[in-house]
Amino acid sequence: MRRLYTRQHRFYCGIDLHARLLAICIVDHDTASVVCRTQIPADKQMLLDTLAPYRADVVVAVECLFAWYWVADLCAAEKIPFVLGHALYMKAIHGGKAKNDDIDAEKIARLLRGGNIPVAYVYPKGLRETRDLLRRRMHLVHQRAGLITHIQILNAQNNLPDFKKKLIYARNRAELKAAERFLNPHVRKSVEVDLALIDALDVQIGDLELYLERTAKIEDPTTFHLLKTIGGVGKILGLTMLYEIHDIRRFSSVGEFLSYARLIRCTHESSGKKLGVGGAKIGNAHLKWAFSEAVCLLIRNYPAVKAWQAKKEKRHGKKKTLGILAARLGRAVYHMLRKRVAFDVRRFLGQ
Repeated sequence: MRRLYTRQHRFYCGIDLHARLLAICIVDHDTASVVCRTQIPADKQMLLDTLAPYRADVVVAVECLFAWYWVADLCAAEKIPFVLGHALYMKAIHGGKAKNDDIDAEKIARLLRGGNIPVAYVYPKGLRETRDLLRRRMHLVHQRAGLITHIQILNAQNNLPDFKKKLIYARNRAELKAAERFLNPHVRKSVEVDLALIDALDVQIGDLELYLERTAKIEDPTTFHLLKTIGGVGKILGLTMLYEIHDIRRFSSVGEFLSYARLIRCTHESSGKKLGVGGAKIGNAHLKWAFSEAVCLLIRNYPAVKAWQAKKEKRHGKKKTLGILAARLGRAVYHMLRKRVAFDVRRFLGQ
C-alpha cells in the first residue's frame, strides 16, 4: 500500500515545478475553493511572499522532479510542512485530457486536500549530495563501458581476432596502444581517442571512489562496516546500499523495503484472478543493481550458498533462483541494519 499524506491543514499549496517557473495553486480546506492561483519565477523570496498570507497553516507539495531540492530546503528552513509527491503514482492518479501548468498545480493541491497524494521520501540535505555524487560515478562508469564497447565494435568491423584480455584493466589496454592493431589511420585515431578518454575517466572514477569511501567512513562508518561483512560486498556495493537506503527505519516492514529495492513483483488481481505483475519500474534501480551484483559475489564467496543455489536451480531455473537469492539478501540486509548485527550466512540460508 502506497503511503499517503493525510494530515489536515487550513490551506493546501500545490506547485507545478519547473527550473525557472513555479505555477502555484492554493486551495482552502473548508470551502475547497481556490484562494490563490499564480505563476512566479523560481525565486525563494517570491515564493515566500506568495505563501505569506497563508503561513499560519499551509502545506506545500511538489512532484518528485529534478528541481525539488531547493523548495524542500526552503520549507525546512522556514518551518513550512513539505510533501514530495511520487511522480509515477501521481501521473496515474491525476492524468486527464487537458493539461497545463495551472491545471497540474490545482490537481496537486486537491490531491493533497483529499489525502490522496502518494508520498516520496525527502532525502535529507547533506547526505543527498553524497548520494548524487555516487550516482554521478555510476554515470562515468557507464561512459567508460561505452567507450570500451566501441573499441570492440571497431575490432569486429575490421575482422580482427578477439581481445584475449579484458580492456577494463589499464595494463591490458597498454598492449593495445603499443601493437598498433588497427592499420587504417582513421580507425587507429578513433581508437586512440577512445583510449585517451578511458584513461581520463579511470583517473576521475578512482578519485571519486576514494573520496566517497572517506566520506562514508565519516558520515556513517558503522553501517558501512556492517554492509561490508556480507561476503563479496566491497567498497562500491557497500556505498550504494548505504546511500540508497539511508535510514532503514523509514521502511515500516521488510516487504516495503523489498518492494522499494525492486526485489519482489507486485501482482495484479481482479475478481480473484491473477492478471500478471506490474510496477517493474517503480522503486530504486540502484538498489536493484546492487543486490543483483551482491548475490553473484555471494555465491562465489560462500560454498554453502553455491550449493543452495545449485539445488534450487534444478526446480526454478537459474534466473528465478538468482531473483529468490536477491530477495533473501534484501531481507537479510533489512534485519541486519535494524538489529545492527553483522551478516550471518547460516541464518541467511535458514540453517
